[in-house]
Amino acid sequence: MKNWKRMLLSLTISVGLLASAVPAMASPQETSVKVNDETVEYTTGAPINNKGTTLVPLRSTLDAMDVKLTTATDDTITAVVNGKTITLKSKLTRINGVTYAPIRIVGDATGYEVRWDAATRTVLLVSKGGGETETVQTGGRGYMWEVESNGNTVYLVGSMHIADESFYPLRKEFEEAFAEADYLGVEIDISKAAEEAQQKIVLDLGSYQDGTTLKDHISSETYTQLGNILKQSGLDPNALDTFKPWVVESTLASLKSMKAGYEASAGVDLYFIQKAIERKLPVIELESYESQLGMFNDFSKELQEKTLKATLDNFDVLDDSVNQMAEMWKTGNDEQLLELTNSFSDDEEYNKAMLIDRNVGMADKIDGYLKNGKGEEYFIVVGAAHYLGDHGVVKLLKDKGYTVIRK
Repeated sequence: MKNWKRMLLSLTISVGLLASAVPAMASPQETSVKVNDETVEYTTGAPINNKGTTLVPLRSTLDAMDVKLTTATDDTITAVVNGKTITLKSKLTRINGVTYAPIRIVGDATGYEVRWDAATRTVLLVSKGGGETETVQTGGRGYMWEVESNGNTVYLVGSMHIADESFYPLRKEFEEAFAEADYLGVEIDISKAAEEAQQKIVLDLGSYQDGTTLKDHISSETYTQLGNILKQSGLDPNALDTFKPWVVESTLASLKSMKAGYEASAGVDLYFIQKAIERKLPVIELESYESQLGMFNDFSKELQEKTLKATLDNFDVLDDSVNQMAEMWKTGNDEQLLELTNSFSDDEEYNKAMLIDRNVGMADKIDGYLKNGKGEEYFIVVGAAHYLGDHGVVKLLKDKGYTVIRK
């Protein structure tokens, strides 16, 4: 955990365990698909990442899986698997005359285990029941708490917003609790990240609108250091000049996270959002894109440069720090999570904005779910760093009189 203290204010931490709306102005990369180790060759269309979800040409992918497509409407697919007709619900997308569907939903429904190889950006579809699948171990313990009151149940799940295939499959307690849920609650619905409205918010808040550039708002030392790192990463030194420090920092953090193999498309919250879409389960947001991005944008000029400088100074070890966070999540280590959470208090402005104020808002909404008396179950997935500590959601709920049980 030693690197966390040195790079405390890096948005790598925010992306991983605190905030899910952190933008990154990095270029998209190609994705491939393998079915039982055989690469799928697409003659029309190609896999794309849309709103954090991998979409694939439906007919070509099913053909490679030995599944016969019968019909495909706007939200319903009928296919024949091993002689048996199945129907699955999923929103379909048509691009240049090709019908696309989410790969995880299609794979799960047709009897394949869906995995993600971040190093090669490959979606792996593996037939369930094969020798390899039988030896797959649970991805990790993770973080989950249970609260019951007034006939209602709330499961509190600590997410890592960026992850890789080693996080899956999740342990059965997660899946069983989710299967009974009436609602999925998340910080924000990041499946909407690529929509025009959200992108406009990022650009409006994250870029300079007054004719100035990044160079006018940070010290020459920080600007030179940034330019050198961008050159080392194969980019122009001024590639991010139009963006504010908090966007520049998140872009650098995302570049390093992706290099280490962690992406939002494999994150724990997006995993459950995709499953909720499949089940037509209502997704409720505890926050909003405006509130999260506005929080970063409202950081003082001094704090924005301080956090950027922390990322630049520790750029070489950012991927190591993400690896440490991933290991902490998979072992479900409460002591390490609490140590990390407490370390944010070193900067009062950052701690208040990122944790204290947001935790109060989350706890108040969860309190409302528990009190509504409708006999409902809520499955709440927010960044793991929001739960522990004196200002954490768990303590805030206990202070309201609830019994919170670690699962």
